[in-house]
Amino acid sequence: MAYVDDPSANSVVNTTGTAAAAAAIGAVGVAPAAATASRLRWYREVAAVLGFYVVYSMIRNLFGSNAVDPSIALRNALRVVAVERYVGGFAEAEIQRFFLEWSTPFIRFWNLYYGTLHFVVTAGVMVWLFRRHPDIYPRWRNGLAAMTGLALVGFSLFPLMPPRLLADAGIYGGGDLRFSGFVDTLHQFPTLWSFNSGTMQSVSNQYAAMPSLHIGWSLWCVAATLPFIRPLWGRVLVSLYVPATVFAIVVTANHYWIDALGGVAVFTVGYLIAGRIEYVKGLRRQASPVNHPTAAEGAKSLVS
Repeated sequence: MAYVDDPSANSVVNTTGTAAAAAAIGAVGVAPAAATASRLRWYREVAAVLGFYVVYSMIRNLFGSNAVDPSIALRNALRVVAVERYVGGFAEAEIQRFFLEWSTPFIRFWNLYYGTLHFVVTAGVMVWLFRRHPDIYPRWRNGLAAMTGLALVGFSLFPLMPPRLLADAGIYGGGDLRFSGFVDTLHQFPTLWSFNSGTMQSVSNQYAAMPSLHIGWSLWCVAATLPFIRPLWGRVLVSLYVPATVFAIVVTANHYWIDALGGVAVFTVGYLIAGRIEYVKGLRRQASPVNHPTAAEGAKSLVS
């Protein structure tokens, strides 16, 4: 620190030094977040996300409906139905029947919701986090990847025939007429696409029902954005995204309500895995004093 004979000048220098020290401490405190943000590149993130989804789709379909005997998926479906009946909650067919009587545009809206919104909203939240909150973006990105990877395990270990296929006599159907009350709304009230098209059947896993990634991804979107929503009406609107998605997966007969619990489970475990990754990264940063000086060292450097 500089020193002069004039006491008044010394006070000015000391004051300036204190301010610089405070600034240094603040700068060091945000260094990890700033460093994280500086390392992010949008093209790398896009490439990583697209690459991950391609690998995810390949693995999902490798162990999917083209590699699984329908009798296995039907057997698992009957187990799920038995559990729901045991707790008095097997009401998907009645719920769907009630809303099918409303109007065709109503059902088509939920078909469109089911088929598109989980991609659009999730991608939008990822872009928003990347641009507005790069310091927390890596954790949420890792959580999404971990959750989606865990879902692959569920799809491969527990192929589950969705309600819309239980009574279907097609190649992927169960042909069980006890469940003829279910309607494949994507097929009978077409919007943009249907699982019954030849292309969709060949490139998708018809038995990827447990867990429901629609629910897992919707929870991810709400959890990532809700802390930044200030107006009460905005918080309520964002929070409704999850129950609306539960309604969509049930009314379109693509999932049992219990699949939603599976979505909650993979979201929770994925979030914990992402937190653990961030914890390990923090330990590594603390063990690298060359790259991350202590607050005292940063303050000393700037004040001097």
